[in-house]
Amino acid sequence: MQKTKLFIIIVVIIFIAGSIYLATMCFLSGTELARIRQQLKAQETNEKVLLFAQLFVDKILLSDGTVNFEDRLKLENAVRDINDKEIFSEWEKFTKSQNDRESQSAVGNLFKFLLSEIYK
Repeated sequence: MQKTKLFIIIVVIIFIAGSIYLATMCFLSGTELARIRQQLKAQETNEKVLLFAQLFVDKILLSDGTVNFEDRLKLENAVRDINDKEIFSEWEKFTKSQNDRESQSAVGNLFKFLLSEIYK
């Protein structure tokens, strides 16, 4: 009878220790998963920012004339896909600029915000 009680106590202690170990590992895994998701989101945002910046350079800065509707639509969709209010606001300032000086200032500010988004 004594041996049976001792055996049951040992088994219960092993189950408790195992449960504590598994709960700790589950918590640590959840924390690691949250960190990895955050890194993935930052990487996806960086890719979107770089895609927009490349489109902007190719279609606006390196273009010879006016930008056609299709390219404007691509740029608009790319900047909206970034989902950053400051970048979108700077994009709107650029698209609404009336002269070269305003557009030059808007381009500088837009790229400043693009770079700051990448280095977050």
